[in-house]
Amino acid sequence: MATKTYYKTEEIGANKPGFSRTRSIIEAAFYGNNVTKVTTVKEAYKLAKASPGTIVTDIPVYKGEEFGLEPDTKVLLFNDGPITGRYAAARRIVGDPDIDKERLDKTLMNAVYYTRFKKLYHAEAYIGLNPEFMVKAHLLIPEGDENIMYSWLLNFQYLSTEYLKMYKDSKVLPKESDIYIFSDPFWKGTRYVEAADPEYLTYFDPENNCAAILGMKYFGEFKKGTLTLAWAIANRQGYVSCHGGQKKYKLKDGRNYVASFFGLSGTGKSTLTHAKHNGKYDVTILHDDAFIINTETCSSIALEPTYFDKTNDYPAGSPDNKYLLTVQNCSATLDENGKVVIVTEDIRNGNGRAIKSKLWSPNRVDKIDEPVNAIFWLMKDPTLPPVVKLKGASLASAMGATLATKRSSAERLAHGVDPNALVVEPYANPFRTHKLSDDYNKFKKLVADKNVDCYILNTGEFMGKKVKPQDTLGILEKIVDGEANFKPWGPFSDIEILEWDGFIPDLKDPTYLEALTNRMKDRVEFIKSRETFKGGKDKLPEDALEAIEKVLKEVSSL
Repeated sequence: MATKTYYKTEEIGANKPGFSRTRSIIEAAFYGNNVTKVTTVKEAYKLAKASPGTIVTDIPVYKGEEFGLEPDTKVLLFNDGPITGRYAAARRIVGDPDIDKERLDKTLMNAVYYTRFKKLYHAEAYIGLNPEFMVKAHLLIPEGDENIMYSWLLNFQYLSTEYLKMYKDSKVLPKESDIYIFSDPFWKGTRYVEAADPEYLTYFDPENNCAAILGMKYFGEFKKGTLTLAWAIANRQGYVSCHGGQKKYKLKDGRNYVASFFGLSGTGKSTLTHAKHNGKYDVTILHDDAFIINTETCSSIALEPTYFDKTNDYPAGSPDNKYLLTVQNCSATLDENGKVVIVTEDIRNGNGRAIKSKLWSPNRVDKIDEPVNAIFWLMKDPTLPPVVKLKGASLASAMGATLATKRSSAERLAHGVDPNALVVEPYANPFRTHKLSDDYNKFKKLVADKNVDCYILNTGEFMGKKVKPQDTLGILEKIVDGEANFKPWGPFSDIEILEWDGFIPDLKDPTYLEALTNRMKDRVEFIKSRETFKGGKDKLPEDALEAIEKVLKEVSSL
């Protein structure tokens, strides 16, 4: 599967795939005489290394030749201003009823116009690492932002000889054009009367595979912005678009167990994906952040080769730092040998980040052919025990659609938003642009028709008591080994529980029952709110509401 780059004359024109107004504004900018194409990662590295403000550390890139780099390549550090997280409030999506597309398109025209006095770089990469699903993405970015471009090429798959051949052998989708992303991190919205936001704007036309990223310097906006469009393509082609991690366990009896973890930053999806379990299993990693599942075969494909990981958990001297490629929003100092090294542990700011090579996971693959066995919703809902198993397909998907968690330092919140409030983020994917019912029906199909098991892992607190990583990992190992003794939980017909020492719910405690009731009511209200939110774009099928109301009714029977 590949996207379309070139068009026959009869394919060009109004109302034809790839020729919306927004896309026409964006794509034309790529052909300006102020644009220089960057065709190799080596070239991008040289540009980033020479870019003003870049800190060239004395840390060597481990086996850089395997990523298209020279053997003497060093880890580059680049720091942003005070914004070091994603800013969801700046997102505008074509098709949403609350946007002024006319105004946004004019803003975009102005943004493109004012880059005419700048040198722009054009970089290309593949999103999706298997011939079954590969899409081509183009990034246009001004001189001065070479570090973003370099990290973007490393985060996704640069056009190596191997992947060029793979892509050439892929079947072109006639109605899916390449992804085009126009960006200007130095854009200031106050300069233009049509500005949708005073300072920041990320504007997506997912049906036409294009976006503009304006005023944003944080690399995570570019990573997730690109994935936003790739996930939209995957959804249209019948895949489940997954913001999560997946791994395969090879068990001693010869069985394979494929587990998928869905959660926002800070809920443990990367920790669980990369957990080595003290060598107990032969583990294969697909990815810890972005992949897709084929709803027919239940096989899975990674969308990225590398990892965009927090640096907070990897202090100086950590062996994991051996696999660093680039680092963002961390400090630097001199070691005992006078060498420039990074300072992590979020001393400079929250959410320090790094791109790590795929070598960080020794058993890394780009596709897992074996069908997925289990889905784990990672939540931070204080009323849920450390683990429950969801039996009904409607309830399993509805709980994913009402996934409850807390915000993390990876996000910049709008003014007045409580960072500690419990929030609902359907399927842990705030980057979804398609209808919520698409995800609901696909996850429901996996459980109902493909016999995929579904669990909730609470990785936060249970009624004030912290669920520790060793608890979660211990539970996971019990499930993988087939030793988890799940049994009916109280009156719930579609929920089973594995009683974990120290976290057994007291269904006779009025305080607990009231809290559980309130959280389920929150889910009911969330589903009902989707009927009018964004003009009903995210309305869920009736059985989703019925599944949660059934749980609520069973709670009230106690």
